[in-house]
Amino acid sequence: MLLSEFQHMAVNFPKNLKMVESVEDKPIEDANKLKEKGNDAFRRSEWENAITFYTKAIKLGEAENHKDLSVFYKNRAAAYLKTEAFERAETDCAKALAIQPNDQKALFRRVQALEPLERYEEAYKDARTIWNNDPSFKPIQPYLERLHKIVQDRVAINAQTSTKVKKMFEIAFDVGAEKEKRESAMSNMVVLARDKAGAEIMFNEGVATRIQKLFKVEKNDEILTNAIRVIDDICCKSLHYTKKIINDIGVPWFLQILDSKNPDRVMAAQHCLQVILNSFSGLTNKEDSKPDQQLVEDNKNEIETILTCLLYATTDRTISGEARDAVVELLIRNVHYKTLNWAERLVELKGLHRLMDICSELEEYKYESAMPITPSSRTIASVCLARVYENMYYDAARHNFAAQIDDFINDKLLNPDFESKVRVVVAITSLLLGPLDVGNTIFARDGIMQMILAMATDEDLLQQRVACECLIAAASKKDKAKALVTSGVDVLKKLYHSKDEGIRVRALVGLCKLGSSGGLDASIRPFAEGSTTKLAEACRRFLIKPGKDKDIRKFAAEGLSFLTLDADVKEKLVEDKLAIQALIELAKTGDQSVIYGVVTTLVNLVNAYEKQEILPELMELAKFAKHHVPEEHELDDPDFIMKRIIALAEEGITVALVALSNTESDNAREMIARVFNALCSEASVRGKIVQQGGARVLIPLALKGTEKGKRNAGQALSRLGITINPEQAFPGQRSLEVVRPLLNQLHADYSALENFEALLALCNLAQMNDSVRNRIMKEKGMSRVEMFLMEDHLLLTRAAAQVICNMVLSDEYVKYHEGDNDRVKFLALLCEEEDEETAIACSGALAILTAESVKCCEKILEPKDWLQVLHTLIANPSPEVQFRGIVIIHNMIKQSKKVAEKLFDTDILQLLMGLTQLNDETRAKAIEEAKKCLKTAEDMKLIEEKKLDGNDMMPDVFNKQQQEEEIDEEND
Repeated sequence: MLLSEFQHMAVNFPKNLKMVESVEDKPIEDANKLKEKGNDAFRRSEWENAITFYTKAIKLGEAENHKDLSVFYKNRAAAYLKTEAFERAETDCAKALAIQPNDQKALFRRVQALEPLERYEEAYKDARTIWNNDPSFKPIQPYLERLHKIVQDRVAINAQTSTKVKKMFEIAFDVGAEKEKRESAMSNMVVLARDKAGAEIMFNEGVATRIQKLFKVEKNDEILTNAIRVIDDICCKSLHYTKKIINDIGVPWFLQILDSKNPDRVMAAQHCLQVILNSFSGLTNKEDSKPDQQLVEDNKNEIETILTCLLYATTDRTISGEARDAVVELLIRNVHYKTLNWAERLVELKGLHRLMDICSELEEYKYESAMPITPSSRTIASVCLARVYENMYYDAARHNFAAQIDDFINDKLLNPDFESKVRVVVAITSLLLGPLDVGNTIFARDGIMQMILAMATDEDLLQQRVACECLIAAASKKDKAKALVTSGVDVLKKLYHSKDEGIRVRALVGLCKLGSSGGLDASIRPFAEGSTTKLAEACRRFLIKPGKDKDIRKFAAEGLSFLTLDADVKEKLVEDKLAIQALIELAKTGDQSVIYGVVTTLVNLVNAYEKQEILPELMELAKFAKHHVPEEHELDDPDFIMKRIIALAEEGITVALVALSNTESDNAREMIARVFNALCSEASVRGKIVQQGGARVLIPLALKGTEKGKRNAGQALSRLGITINPEQAFPGQRSLEVVRPLLNQLHADYSALENFEALLALCNLAQMNDSVRNRIMKEKGMSRVEMFLMEDHLLLTRAAAQVICNMVLSDEYVKYHEGDNDRVKFLALLCEEEDEETAIACSGALAILTAESVKCCEKILEPKDWLQVLHTLIANPSPEVQFRGIVIIHNMIKQSKKVAEKLFDTDILQLLMGLTQLNDETRAKAIEEAKKCLKTAEDMKLIEEKKLDGNDMMPDVFNKQQQEEEIDEEND
């Protein structure tokens, strides 16, 4: 919209139109009036509005040095208590007390904040102060009594823990002590730090500063790694602890401890920094975790300091390549708008130049200002660039992103020296592997492709190598592939005959990529018949040849990732055990740069890629219009796919997937999840997947990443949960962690198969123990399960009923049925279902509910057709349903005399007596239960013992049933 048009609209805006007045739009009056508005909002239980008004009052009050400033803080603290923002409430109380010491309300509210923060001693001290100043203040009495007991109990516990901590301190921090004893002591300190009491004692003893001093003299990496974990565990416990530790030892120290080549130490330091950021922002490791915006605002200086330090550390020439990777991974985790939304700030600080610096580095080419990198560094940096670009969600932001990339490229191109030329091509390659749109734009610029082709024909091996890699990355889209087939194939063929194996294998990958540009269409072959098979054989030789370095094997795997779109190549490769084992060994290195080649090859082998469904009508229309129609290879039939899945599982491909799953790339995680799901589609291999750690890595894959990746991982978990005993598939804590991924599969947009498999897995899981059942309840899973009872799909209804049957073992779920809802009524009506399995599950659930709850017994009588339901259960053709139905009636008689009397006002007594006269071995359990019903009713004086004649013994419903059975026998 033009500015003039906007001004015109503003001028002509109706003067009499009354606009909705929000909290932000209300005119600011004075601090006291704002406080009163806050009080009004508080009385209406509008806590957030109250906090907003109090905050405005505080800002004005601070500017004016208002006499009631302490009141504003106290009132905001009260509102924070209502929202359970206890840290902020405690801070506001402290500020109020700084202005007006010993203020009774401020002290009381601080007690209320400190107790849930588990800072019991401080809370008790404040409570004692209130009592000493005013013993008549009754609200403090229950707090004082409760806190006194807690503090007394903690004194005894802390005394024991304190002794242990002191002993561990003496050994761990004594550099001259025996190595094994010190390692054991520091390991014990990690265990103690996980306990709240231990963490508190260590914090009070200044463990962070002692560890800081230890790092100056200690050389043992195991001790140092565990020392970092101690700080990590303490920071987990409290924002108060985190702030004090950061103030005492500073952010730069955490970057110093990250500088190591030891992977365990680097990982521990990286995790510790993330815990600190989480503590300041309210983030957690849960899937749906979001930052607490107020907490982020309160700690914005600390967060900004940490992230800025991380950004500047990315190009620090003095740190190790492993530390650099860890720093960039931390940026990847926190730039997204769902986390700390730091992408635009990173661009403002010229962070893209720093990431491009890493992207332009080569391990094998060292110059004066080169920085140490790992084989994964460029890949991780390109993922970070892609993640930042994803968050440039409006045109101006994307323009700024592209402009910074252009600046970097132009700067290198202006410098004619050899180093700049090599680095700019390496940087373009990294862009093509990260933010592809930006990379393609750069590659399409005049002269870029010509420069790269010229470098490929140069005599210098390094130029040939980087040019080859760039050509490979550029052939990612069909239009680019076609252009390169025209102009680049001859160059690549020439390079393939190079004496240098590194050049040859890169040229081979380029040829493989161009040769696969037909994709899954078996009718398109850019090269001559049989060329793909020859190229695959060449890749295989590089892959399995002994003594080849990882770099050459990586490119061989990448070549196969393109060629395995051809079904002939898939069949030959999957039968080649040496090649498959070579892929597994390559994956086990954990190198991030091998992910694409290995995982894409596996995706192709098991056909786990996404296929576009083509309607037969459209295919016929395309043929009629003489358009090209894609053809599927006969070797990609389901039978061949299943054989390949079994063969790969037998070779232990799960080990490769587990090794590569520790990646921050969402696309890579999705591909890994796709392969896992394809493997889990074959029931016979699921046991091997669990044995080799597949279930362990599938849980995080199902909680984080792309929607399709989470969906595939979730379905794989469902399939494991169906076949494998859940205690083996998901042992210990894992049985609780898998609940959310399985519940996520109960989505209305997911296929019926995905829903059904998730329900079956949940059914197995729900029979484990109360902890699992309570977790399902906590995740609000049963409302999702119960929705499927109303599905017009027999298998989904049956599976949902079976989940409910196992879940009623939970006391919490029984209470749900006692509430104001129709759950019991619905289960009772479902007992009339023709499907025997559904009726068994629903009647089983009711049998358990009526045994546990009088209220549920009464609720069975609520439906208008309750008598018909009981008739159906008593005379059910299924012996199992019939038995459960009689158990329900027996429970109703035992639980409530009132309910029993209502039952016996009907013909239920005659039906039960008739049932006891049946002579049918298949119904022995039901007959025995019916006798128990009559005995219980007799004991309760509800019926009198009397002998009925033969006709009364057998009501018509049973005579009819017996006649039908005799007719069936005659027909048989």
